[in-house]
Amino acid sequence: METISTALSYGGTQGVYRHMSVVTGCDMTFAVFMPPHDRPVPVLWYLSGLTCTHANVMDKGEYRRVAAELGVAIVCPDTSPRGADIPDEADNWQFGSGAGFYVDATQTPYAENYNMYSYVSEELPALIAAEFDVDMSRQGIFGHSMGGHGALTIALKHPDRYKSASAFAPITQPSTADWSSGSLAKYLGDDASGWRQYDAVALLEDGYRFDDFLVDQGTADSFLESGLRPWLLEEACKNAGQKLTLRMQEGYDHSYLFVSSFMEDHLRWHMKRL
Repeated sequence: METISTALSYGGTQGVYRHMSVVTGCDMTFAVFMPPHDRPVPVLWYLSGLTCTHANVMDKGEYRRVAAELGVAIVCPDTSPRGADIPDEADNWQFGSGAGFYVDATQTPYAENYNMYSYVSEELPALIAAEFDVDMSRQGIFGHSMGGHGALTIALKHPDRYKSASAFAPITQPSTADWSSGSLAKYLGDDASGWRQYDAVALLEDGYRFDDFLVDQGTADSFLESGLRPWLLEEACKNAGQKLTLRMQEGYDHSYLFVSSFMEDHLRWHMKRL
């Protein structure tokens, strides 16, 4: 594991790291914020959205002051494998580089590298546990947009591992959303039944449950109708008896101005459960 940059922030240390991933077959980059501590600290996983890297939330998420105060580590993986040899569609922002959708691809030529589900849920946690002073019995997960989709689906499939889960403007039903269904077909094949394991609404319909979700969504989000559709998650949670706090935030859009405005709320919500 190679440290490629570090910086001090609010009494904690934030570093950007790169390691050779077995599951993606390429160098993967991730960021870690460690608060001041004298014992292992809980850890929050932040999953970023379409077109993003680990750097978007580092630069714009405004989490460091509160994370340092609360004593929680923040881990920010990249959103996809990258590199000259990684299959991609350079002119398609909804697929390939920056758009891994936190799935394990099954279709050629993507199956070799696009295994972000296994990377985020298995490989990277093992690395973090080995290299950082964190308490892996106290984990939470959250994310934005595509990352909100990833956080909800991963939490639903691992309720024994994560004690908290939240999302900013998540893609709630990616199997039918305009900007994700085409990508799932390329990664997972044309049989939509195989997409259900990466769809929060479908997982709820199929019997998966988590303790409680917090979701914030801006009412002025330009992707609200075509991509995000929080009312589908609300209905699925109601039908499933799944606890959900859905907050429609008046006037907010899809940007990191929205995310950073409610980041402190989410961190404090997580820490009550961690």
